[in-house]
Amino acid sequence: MSSGHHHHDHRAHGAERGDLTKRAALASVTMALFLVALKSWASWDTGSVAMLGSLADNTLDLIASLITFLGVRWAAMPADAEHRFGHGKAEALAALVQVILITVSAIGIGWRAIARFSSNARTEGLELGVGVSVIAMAATLGLLAYQRYVIRRTGSVAISTDHLHYKTDIVLNLSVIAALVLDQMLGWRLADPLFGLAIAGWLLFGAWSAASHSVDQLMDREWPEAEREAFLTAARDYPELAGLHDLRTRHSGTHRFVQFHVWVPPEWTVKEAHDSLERAEHALCDRFPATEIIIHLDPEGHTDRETMLSRDLTESAR
Repeated sequence: MSSGHHHHDHRAHGAERGDLTKRAALASVTMALFLVALKSWASWDTGSVAMLGSLADNTLDLIASLITFLGVRWAAMPADAEHRFGHGKAEALAALVQVILITVSAIGIGWRAIARFSSNARTEGLELGVGVSVIAMAATLGLLAYQRYVIRRTGSVAISTDHLHYKTDIVLNLSVIAALVLDQMLGWRLADPLFGLAIAGWLLFGAWSAASHSVDQLMDREWPEAEREAFLTAARDYPELAGLHDLRTRHSGTHRFVQFHVWVPPEWTVKEAHDSLERAEHALCDRFPATEIIIHLDPEGHTDRETMLSRDLTESAR
């Protein structure tokens, strides 16, 4: 048994979420193009490894944003004959590609910073470097605000990963300013390579965090405990769902799936059981948007045990 009348509402909601994520991804591509052009000029003029690291990060942001744009467009495609559960996991795949790019970038920046320790070269163009970094931060803050709005509305893992990139950009630009000031005004030559190494470490940490979230989606990890408890608490408002057990949940892009078994009187017909549960199912769909609910009926007192799961996972009526 699954939702019927609400399918149109789900499709409309899914289309809105798809439009939001596509617009956010396009905004990221535009921002990355602007920052790459700006910092290419500044990196050439200043010779700063910290600025170069920031440029490398923005170049990868551009590639990653393009991948995100393609990923969210793919994920927004409706289910078809070959992908009955939709294309939501395309977002997680796009996020993993971004993680690989971030890691490569971090290694390259770290290598360049280590080489700078022995060269003892000095940076130049303090005013240009600081000015470019301030402009980049102002533009990035505007994009971050828009991304936060889209993430709140959609929960998109790909946009969340992209958001992480641009949050690190704020730190990167502050690091560039600090490195240039310490190098050129205070004569501390180690500042630039040290900040370069710090930027590389920050990128690696961000890549690890983003990778774990993407892998969780691809491996169909259960919802966080708080979300599961919220769903179970909501289900208790409907007497028709007494004996709920074998609850299973997962995410796929911006869509959520939940399935469970419930008890019905053994003497009921299939129609009686369907009519009784339909109201509760539709109400839960309204309370948990973009969630597909699948209910399996069991005669009261009986608990099925799925062969793929152990008894302690399946036979705990809630």
